[in-house]
Amino acid sequence: MPKIEGQWLPTTKKELEHLGWDDVDVILFTGDAYIDHPSMGAAVIGRVLEAHGYRVAIVPQPNWRDDLRDFKKLGRPRLFFGVHAGAMDSMVNHYTANRRRRSDDAYTPEGRAGARPDYPTIVYSAALKKLFPDVPVVAGGIEASLRRLAHYDYWQDRLRPSILMDSPADVLVYGMGEKPILEIAEALKRGEPIDSLTHIAQTVVRRPLSEVPHAADGDDVVLHSFAECQASKRAQAENFRHIEVESNLWHGHTLWQVTGEVAIKVNRTNPPMTTEEIDASFDLPYTRLPHPRYHGKRIPAYEMIRHSVNMHRGCFGGCAFCTISAHQGKFIASRSKRSILREVKQVTQMEDFKGYISDLGGPSANMYAMRGHDIEHCQRCARPSCLHPRPCSNLNSDHGPLLDIYHAVDALPQVKKSFIGSGVRYDLSMHRTGNQQVDKVNERYNEELIRFHVSGRLKVAPEHTSDEVLKMMRKPSFDLFVRFKALFDEVNRRYGLNQQLIPYFISSHPACTEEAMAELAAITKDLNFHLEQVQDFTPTPMTESTETYFTGLHPYTLQPVFTAQSKEEKLAQRKYFFWYDKNYRSAIISSLRRLHRNDLIKRLYPAGGTAFVVRKRGGKPRS
Repeated sequence: MPKIEGQWLPTTKKELEHLGWDDVDVILFTGDAYIDHPSMGAAVIGRVLEAHGYRVAIVPQPNWRDDLRDFKKLGRPRLFFGVHAGAMDSMVNHYTANRRRRSDDAYTPEGRAGARPDYPTIVYSAALKKLFPDVPVVAGGIEASLRRLAHYDYWQDRLRPSILMDSPADVLVYGMGEKPILEIAEALKRGEPIDSLTHIAQTVVRRPLSEVPHAADGDDVVLHSFAECQASKRAQAENFRHIEVESNLWHGHTLWQVTGEVAIKVNRTNPPMTTEEIDASFDLPYTRLPHPRYHGKRIPAYEMIRHSVNMHRGCFGGCAFCTISAHQGKFIASRSKRSILREVKQVTQMEDFKGYISDLGGPSANMYAMRGHDIEHCQRCARPSCLHPRPCSNLNSDHGPLLDIYHAVDALPQVKKSFIGSGVRYDLSMHRTGNQQVDKVNERYNEELIRFHVSGRLKVAPEHTSDEVLKMMRKPSFDLFVRFKALFDEVNRRYGLNQQLIPYFISSHPACTEEAMAELAAITKDLNFHLEQVQDFTPTPMTESTETYFTGLHPYTLQPVFTAQSKEEKLAQRKYFFWYDKNYRSAIISSLRRLHRNDLIKRLYPAGGTAFVVRKRGGKPRS
C-alpha cells in the first residue's frame, strides 16, 4: 500500500503507529468510502478539526453485523466519536421511489450495495454507546440534519420523531458543520461535560420538559408536540412552515418540540459563512483522492467529482422538493477567485487529468457570488425562495463574477476546456433586471455557457409543463424553458454546434394529475424530446413537497392538495414519460380514452404509432 503518512487521515491502528500517535482526539465513523475531498462531509470535518490541532481518525463503512470489531479497533478517543451517515440520506441511497432496494451504492468501492445499514446515524451511534457508554457521540451529515425534528419517513410510511429520539447520540449538528463541531471540540477540550453544551448554534439536543418556554415568551418558537402531529396532520403541516422559515433566516431562532418525556431543542442557525471562512475550509490539504485502501477499485461517486470544483454553498431557488436550502441554507457562501483557481490548479496536476474540468459549479451552477443589494433587507427576509413566485427585486443576479471565473480557468495553460455539470437556473440567467449593464452581462453568460461550457449535453430542470404543478414546486412557467430552448438552438445553429438540451422532469409531485402528465407528454413530444432524465417524486424529509404529500395540505395555505399516493397512481403518471416506447402505447391510449382526451391521442400517435424507440430511463432521485 502506498505511503499515507502526512496525507490521509488515519483509518487503522497501523496508520496511527506510522504517525507516532498513541491516542486520538476524535474518531469519525462514516457510511461512505473515505474520499479525502472537499465535497465529502466526513473528510471536511476531519480536516477542519485537524487544522485546529486535533488528532483525527476516520473509520469508513464499519461492519455493524459482526462483533462490532470495526467500532473497537481504534479504541477510545479523548474527546468524542463523530457519526456521519454519508453524503446521501441512507434511505434515498438504498431505495427507489417504489421502495425497491437498489442494487448499487455509488459511494462504495465498485458500487457494491450493502456496505452500510439503513439509518447509519442510529445504528452507528447505538454501537458506539454500547461499547463506550461514557464517550460523547456527535451526529452530523445530511441524514441527521434533515431528520432533526418530527418528519415523515416515506420508506416506513409513518411520522417519525427527531432522529435524536432513536439515536443515542448526545448532540446532533445540522447544516454546514465546521463552526459547531469546533465549538463542541473546544468545549470538551476545556473539560466541559457534553450534557452542558446546550446553546451551540446549529446543534440539536434533548432537554427536560421544564425548560420549554411558554409559546408567547421571547423569540423561541414552540412547535406542536410530536404527539399532536401524530394525532393531526394539520399540526404537522403548520410546524413545517416555522421549520422552513427558521432554517432560511440569516438570524434564526431556537425551535422546541416536545417529544414524549423530553423536549427536542434546535438551536438557531449561524449566519452564512464569509468568503474567508469558506476559503479556510476548502483550502485545507485534501489529497482529493480516495484512501489508498481502495487502490485499484472504482468508486462511482468519486468518478463524478474527481475533476470538478465546487465554488459555493447554499441555494436561494427554494424548490419545494429540494433539501439543499434545509441543509445548506438559502444564502450563498462563495469562495474567492484565488481559492477556486488554487483548486483548479491542483486538479490539473492529477495524473489522470486530460485537460478538461468536468464541472465548475455548486448546488446551482450559476449562483456564484450572488446576494442582495441591501444585505440588511436579506437579514430580515423570511421568503423561502429568492426566485419564486418572481425574482426578488433586491437580488443582485449579475453573472459577471461567474464569467470572470470561467475566463480565468480557461486561460490556464493546462486547461483545454471547462464544463458546467451542475444544474443551471435559466430563470435566473434569463431574468430581465431592468439594469441594462447586468442584463447585457447575463445575456453574454447564457451565450458563453452554451457555446463554450457544454460537454455535448446541457442538463436543465424545468421539472414539469403544468403551471399548477410548477407553482407547487416553486418553479417558473414552462414558457421560460421554451424560450431558453430557442436560445440554445439558436446559439448551436449560429456556431455550428451539435449539442443536446436534456431536461429533467418529475411525475407524481403534489398537485400533479394523470391528465397533467398526459399533457406533459404531448408538449415535450411537440418539442421533439424523447425524455430520459425523469423520476417519480420521492418524498424526502424536511421539504415542503414531502409535507404536502404526507398531510394532504399545503403548509403555507393549509388548503388540500391532490397527490398521487398508491403505486398504481404513480405508475399511471410515470408511463407518459415513455409515450415513444411501444410497450406503453396501449396503456396510454386506454388511459387517455378514460380521461376523454382523444385530442392527446392524436397528438401523441398521429399516424397510429408504428415506429417507436426504446430509450434508457432515469436514475436516482436528485436532492
